[in-house]
Amino acid sequence: MKTITNIEDAKGRKGHSQESLSAISLFSGAGGMDVGFRKAGFRIEWANDFDKAAVETYRRNIGDHITLGDVNEYIEGLAKFKGVDCLFGGPPCQGFSVAGKMALDDPRSQLVKSFMQAVEVVCPRCFVMENVKALGTLSKFKQVRDELRSYADQLGYQTELLMFNSRNFGVPQSRDRVFFVGFLASDRIDFDVRVKRYFRPEVSSLEAIRHLGPQGTDKNPKTCNAVVTIAERPVLRRSPYAGMMFNGLGRPLNPAAPCATLPASMGGNKTPIIDERQFFGNGQSWVEDYHAHLMDGGEPYGMHDTPDFVRRLTLEEARILHSFPLDYDFAGGKSAIYRQIGNAVPCGLAEAVAMTAVDVLHASELPEISSPQMNLDFSRKIAV
Repeated sequence: MKTITNIEDAKGRKGHSQESLSAISLFSGAGGMDVGFRKAGFRIEWANDFDKAAVETYRRNIGDHITLGDVNEYIEGLAKFKGVDCLFGGPPCQGFSVAGKMALDDPRSQLVKSFMQAVEVVCPRCFVMENVKALGTLSKFKQVRDELRSYADQLGYQTELLMFNSRNFGVPQSRDRVFFVGFLASDRIDFDVRVKRYFRPEVSSLEAIRHLGPQGTDKNPKTCNAVVTIAERPVLRRSPYAGMMFNGLGRPLNPAAPCATLPASMGGNKTPIIDERQFFGNGQSWVEDYHAHLMDGGEPYGMHDTPDFVRRLTLEEARILHSFPLDYDFAGGKSAIYRQIGNAVPCGLAEAVAMTAVDVLHASELPEISSPQMNLDFSRKIAV
């Protein structure tokens, strides 16, 4: 199996210290960001989330230092961690997400301010806040961006707002995420330049999961019972992996590319679709053949004419496509686990961001980017 997240070779570069850095984790969920930050050398002293199943998952895999409950009830008490090296986390994004109502009055939209209140109390050497692409790019959220920048400026932080896609860091999933980062006593951060050191070749969905074999085998037990039914009025695009040929919001996986963003709403008919014969059989694609039939003017098949080998993504496949460790032990039922995976920051992306934060903290020299791939615009600094 091809390595999905391998940044180990970057550790030990000149400028990196082997000492453990301290950190606080907020909105920790199942621990996607925490896995990455631990790999980068951070020692997490306290964590928090309100999802009971996610907290149990975190305890099983990372540690008992996580607290269950509303983060706002614990912010004042975080003063005992004053001066830690990093405070990181991803406030719930549903209020900003294009998949949600995108409402500023959504209570979850206010949790980015709770994060900054924690920054004020803890006064870490740096902070890293993750959220959805819309928060960093849509004009309707400019006021939120301005308020975050102003808050950080008043606290003495030099900040940058950046957008990264997990596919560019060896994660077999295309997932755009915005990161708001701030550093004390730093004249220049150059985060978008430094992160290029951790670019990795793309890993396709086929490369990532083919070793599992068909669903129902020991390595890939069946987990999603939602059937794939054919849309009566399909919405076609040039690619068979876009549009809406099937009912529900799940799209077929393209074996030749990283998969599309895995949603937290997986578990039913929003779960991505996989053509099992294409991935684990002779490579022939029923999905592509059906798409060609429709593009040629053919009539849609009957609702239940989908073959059995076209089915929904399993939990094991979702875990790997999100770059969680192979032995990660999730708590809760199927729906809870799908939700935990979809809500998490891909571990490989988190590790690259964390390693870049270490570079800034240690004032490492800027990397020399010589490979043609490394010169591609895989990261973007967002003007605020």
